[in-house]
This record gives sequence, structure tokens and C-alpha cells, in this order.
Amino acid sequence: QVQLVESGGGLVQPGGSLRLSCAASGSIFRINVMGWYRQAPGKERELVARITSGGSTNYGDSVKGRFTISRDNAKNTVYLQMNSLTAEDTAVYYCSIQMIGNSYWGQGTQVTVSS
Repeated sequence: QVQLVESGGGLVQPGGSLRLSCAASGSIFRINVMGWYRQAPGKERELVARITSGGSTNYGDSVKGRFTISRDNAKNTVYLQMNSLTAEDTAVYYCSIQMIGNSYWGQGTQVTVSS
């Protein structure tokens, strides 16, 4: 089994920052891609950012220049640094990994941007 544990969500004011973390544990073997997705109420889940084992990154258009994804392969952990947050960033953020052709998902962490 694979477990993904997300942390770092919460309430932040517009313009503020948060850092999300997601640690993978269990039957871990050569994680290929690690990423973050989000889903706001009434909207479909969308890509926020993803990073390959080699360090290549992709970002959703709405977060480019504000969010930064990174990973620590030794700790099987992926991070998402979120800066200049706006109300439109309010959503449940999900961690996901791809490993040996399978995708695994965390339970999600709520991020709320509000004054």
C-alpha cells in the first residue's frame, strides 16, 4: 500500500503565502512524477504543478510565477510553495504521485484565501 500525507493547508489572507508538503510512504519504488492538483467548489480538479524525478516541472497557467514545486527524493516528499495567494486559489489541494504506471492520491488539504 501507498500512503500520501499532506500538510500545510489553512487560512491565509490575500497576498500571503503557504507551503504544502506531501510525504509518500509504504510500498514506494521509484516515484516518477509527483504533483499537486486542486479542486474548488463547483469546479473540476485541475493541475497546479507537477515535477518529474529528473526535476522537470509543469505549472497550471493560473499559478505560473507564483507557485513553486520541489521534491526531496530521499524523503519521498513533494512541496508546493504558494506566494501571492488570491481568493481564486481557494480549493482543496491534492497530492498525487505516479509510480510503476499507477497513480496515487492523498486525501487533500484545504487552502482558504480570505481576509
